[in-house]
Amino acid sequence: MSLRIAAAQLNQTVGDFDGNARQIVEAARSAAAAGARVLLTPELSLCGYPPEDLLLRPAFYDRCTQALAVIADQTRSLDLHLLVGVPLMREGLRYNGAVLMHRGAIVADYAKHDLPNYDVFDEERYFEPDNRPLVFAVDGVRFGVVICEDFWFGYAPECTRAAGAQVLLALNASPFHMNKQHVRLDVARQNVCARGMPMLAANLVGGQDELVFDGLSFALARDGRLVGQGRGFEPDLLIADVHVAADGSVDLSGSHLEPVTSVEQQVYSALVLGVRDYVGKNGFPGVLIGLSGGIDSALTLAIAVDALGPDKVRTVMMQSPYTADISWIDARDMAQRCGVRYDEFPIEPVFNAFLERLSGEFAGLPQDTTEENIQARIRGTLLMALSNKYGSIVLTTGNKSEMAVGYCTLYGDMAGGFAVIKDIAKTMVYRLSRYRNTLSEVIPERIITRAPSAELKPGQTDQDSLPPYDVLDGIMQMYMEDNCSVAQIEAAGYPPEAIARVVRLMRISEYKRRQAPVGIRVTHRAFGRDWRYPITSRFRD
Repeated sequence: MSLRIAAAQLNQTVGDFDGNARQIVEAARSAAAAGARVLLTPELSLCGYPPEDLLLRPAFYDRCTQALAVIADQTRSLDLHLLVGVPLMREGLRYNGAVLMHRGAIVADYAKHDLPNYDVFDEERYFEPDNRPLVFAVDGVRFGVVICEDFWFGYAPECTRAAGAQVLLALNASPFHMNKQHVRLDVARQNVCARGMPMLAANLVGGQDELVFDGLSFALARDGRLVGQGRGFEPDLLIADVHVAADGSVDLSGSHLEPVTSVEQQVYSALVLGVRDYVGKNGFPGVLIGLSGGIDSALTLAIAVDALGPDKVRTVMMQSPYTADISWIDARDMAQRCGVRYDEFPIEPVFNAFLERLSGEFAGLPQDTTEENIQARIRGTLLMALSNKYGSIVLTTGNKSEMAVGYCTLYGDMAGGFAVIKDIAKTMVYRLSRYRNTLSEVIPERIITRAPSAELKPGQTDQDSLPPYDVLDGIMQMYMEDNCSVAQIEAAGYPPEAIARVVRLMRISEYKRRQAPVGIRVTHRAFGRDWRYPITSRFRD
């Protein structure tokens, strides 16, 4: 005997109850047409994830109730058991829940037991935990329900198994970071399959502010074999079949197994999806990019064009007195390759006006970073003026290495609305640029091979002010992402003077990062939601 079940991998938008409900209904009809008797949707699929402080507003729950009624009415004719992720309110307490619907009626509900409160998660702020399992039967097969974090520990799967579940269904909103899928599968094998249950998981897909959800919904057989996997970074409907053997044992088989791609392809896909959804879901007509002829703005442009198409991307080259000819030549070349609008706004007249106005104030003082930052702030002002006038959002081009050590100008190159490569180390910027050129050569080779420079003074290169990027990135990863001590970083072979320099710059740059635009998270620890260090502090490692 066999029974077909399905996982709907949906790209939902927080608070878009009509649109989210419509997607759930469409998935239900598709699953039913494919012969499925059970359909699983992602965590909080009705309201979108994470809704954050919207969960504190009673009207939010009223809209959930109204949207559930629409789903019930429009799926009444389907012989389908539909699991919808939804916030629940019971006796004034809030729960991260799921409702089970069948032929237009809610027949059961479940509330999440394990509430994550680390990294980007703060569910303990909003929800109460519950410990009541949900097990329901379809054609004699008993399905248990958990929500995301529940299967990262053994308690909820064990309780569900003890309540009679033969197959575990997991509603997920598990955000992407590099190679996250391998971790999910290992945890599921340890906590679910080791207890004798096969598992189907539906994971959210899409961008939500700085988070990206990668999909890759999966089906695991009872022995832990991956038998089904949805597409990465796009909506999908994953079908699996439950098989009941003569001895009563139950297992799963899948119909599709999407491969996990290279790290570079994963990250690039995440950035494209993050830009597309941030711009599209927030209703911006297009984007603006300050194109410098350097690798950071080049990669940002490639991502933006892949996400939005060339018609929604405009680039502006703002030459300073120190801009090398090869910079504007390469910028023009790349804009032409990408098919985007390209304009040149030389900033020397504006820069000279600033210097003239400040000449009395600065008389007798040597030039320093003040004059460099004025140039960056002129550029930021011009881009924001275009943004205000035309409604397009400015994409900033600073990378994680620069953000870590403050190699960026507040109200200058940090001015903008969305930081595309904010969580991309400089060494990864090069890897992603090389990867993108394997698809089609949109980034001129010289942009990748030339020494990086802010071009704010004669002959400047980044390494005048910073350690080599392989050293900087290694120290940053160990200290910031992996939370290693200075002693551990020294033991890894990095020079003590470079460690001291990087750690000091990270500490004194916190005030800048607090004022930076939100950006896409692709590592397990990004500046912003993951990194919460005080600006005012006398602690030293």
